Amino acid sequence: MKDFDYIIIGGGCAGLSLAYELNLYKKFENKTLAIIEPREEYKRDKTWSFWKVIDHNFDDCVKKSWNNFTINSKVETQHLQSNDYPYQSIDSGLFYSKIINELKKNKNIIFLKDIREIDINNSFIFNSVPLPVKNNDNNLWQHFCGIEIETKKNTFDDSIINLMDFDCEQRDSVHFFYTLPYSPNKALVETTWLSKMSDEEKDYDNQLKNYIENNLKIKDYNIVYKEVGAIPLFYPPSYYKRNKIDIGTAGGMTRLSTGYTFLNIQEQSKYIRENIENIFDLKRYEINKKYQFLDKIFLNVLKKNPKRMSNIFFKMFKTSPNTVIKFLSNKSNFLEDLTIISKMPKWIFLKELF
Repeated sequence: MKDFDYIIIGGGCAGLSLAYELNLYKKFENKTLAIIEPREEYKRDKTWSFWKVIDHNFDDCVKKSWNNFTINSKVETQHLQSNDYPYQSIDSGLFYSKIINELKKNKNIIFLKDIREIDINNSFIFNSVPLPVKNNDNNLWQHFCGIEIETKKNTFDDSIINLMDFDCEQRDSVHFFYTLPYSPNKALVETTWLSKMSDEEKDYDNQLKNYIENNLKIKDYNIVYKEVGAIPLFYPPSYYKRNKIDIGTAGGMTRLSTGYTFLNIQEQSKYIRENIENIFDLKRYEINKKYQFLDKIFLNVLKKNPKRMSNIFFKMFKTSPNTVIKFLSNKSNFLEDLTIISKMPKWIFLKELF
């Protein structure tokens, strides 16, 4: 069996981001790394989108950026703009290709399909694979299905995204559509649920077809790409081990009220890289406790008041766009937090607080 200084379990976004960050800063010149990933090949399978509130290593993987966005309710539309924090969408295919091409240049880094091929006892482990979770009535998920469509005619205004469109059936949950136009004739359209993920909500193909034809008024289009996923809106179970750090979603890098994970992964990777020489004594990197606290209250409100959530989201964006973006991206200050909180319906949030 082979020995390695470091092992990364899971070669997805978190595992590859960490490997790239460490390799970029030459942390493997005298150290070895094994990345355990069972997939046969890397290809586009996800879209990671976020507001660019910090610099990151993957600007060359950004498919498109936008400064304008809308929020739709059943009765009105808000048009918002942020020139300071563009909304970016990363193509996972470009991301995988960039990282793997760089890592393969380093003879001290190897990809393996099975962890049983190596001796893990003398290695430090970075684990990005959450422990299995049995779904139950207490767990909320952000589950979704997105398709990239291509139209024969120029149909979309590709200078603006529709971040949330609540003009759709809710089925006693929280449901919205999301449209990212990459060009005048190509866009990603996604149906998104914040719910306990019942089987009745998973007729994604029908939802998308109805929305595209009836809301977007598009009849003639081709589907060129499809993705399906589920993000846990709860912290996955974990266990402590002195030679292990959980990363990515497994390490609590998903912001529970939004599902945003990508930039949190980049910040965690940077933190680990800056402290890699003292890795055995490293304090766990976490999303700020105040956001954990506020998210817990928010999700309890969502569970008990799903019919009110579209109005709550709509009111949240009545503040300055930059304030909301910073709040949702873990970068807000105390006054900005208060501005957001002041827009919320007081009574239902106070009930959850106390």
